[in-house]
This record gives sequence, structure tokens and C-alpha cells, in this order.
Amino acid sequence: MSKSIESNKQFMVGNGLLAFGVFFIVCLFLYLGFRSQKKVAIEQTYKDIYEVCLTKSFDGDSLNIFINDSLIMARTMNNADITFQINRFADENVLMVVDAKTDIITPFNLSKEGGKVTVEKKNGQIFFLYEGNEQSK
Repeated sequence: MSKSIESNKQFMVGNGLLAFGVFFIVCLFLYLGFRSQKKVAIEQTYKDIYEVCLTKSFDGDSLNIFINDSLIMARTMNNADITFQINRFADENVLMVVDAKTDIITPFNLSKEGGKVTVEKKNGQIFFLYEGNEQSK
């Protein structure tokens, strides 16, 4: 009978050491995972502004205007020029004009310095005219 009690004690001590080891490893990984979250990232802001002008050539078209993955405007155009300004919010930005009826996407890479972009439609194709900021350095 004492042999079975001795083997049970050894088994229980082994399980206790194993549980302590697992607990230690879990605590170690939690510490390593959460210590990097203490660093607060400073959000970068930009002073540059994009001015986007949609001409009368889009009369009657249903358009969605995106910058990167952000929807800026979704509407059916009327017979008037539309101009709006947007602050630059990323290192690299792309202006996407999407025809909502056909889902045709026309992208345009925006400059890092901001500027004016005129969007125009001729013969069913969308064209971009870029005018950069004229700032003296």
C-alpha cells in the first residue's frame, strides 16, 4: 500500500511542477506581449491641402470619389463645377473616381505637396489635370 501512495505523491509533485512551468511561460509571454504596447505612437499630421475640382462634363453621371480607402463624395452630378478641399492625411494618397453605374475605377496618384486636381470627362474617358502648389522655398 505504501508503494502506491509513494507513486501518487511523485505523480502529484510532477503535475505541480508542470503546472508551475506552464504558469511561468504564460506570464512570460503576456509580459513580452504587453510591454511593447506602452509606446505611444505620435500621429503624424500634414499641412498640405488637395483641391479637387469636378467639371460640368460629368453632368448626369453617378460618381463616387475616394481618397485612398475613404469615401469623400457619392452623388449624381448636375450641370455645375464642384470643388472641394481635403487635407493630406497619409504619406502617399491616390484619388479614385468611380463610375457608380459601371464600377469603372480611374485612379490618380496625388503629389506629396498637395495642389489642385481638375477632373474632366472627354469622350467617355476621365482625365486629370494637376496644378502643384506654387510655394517658394
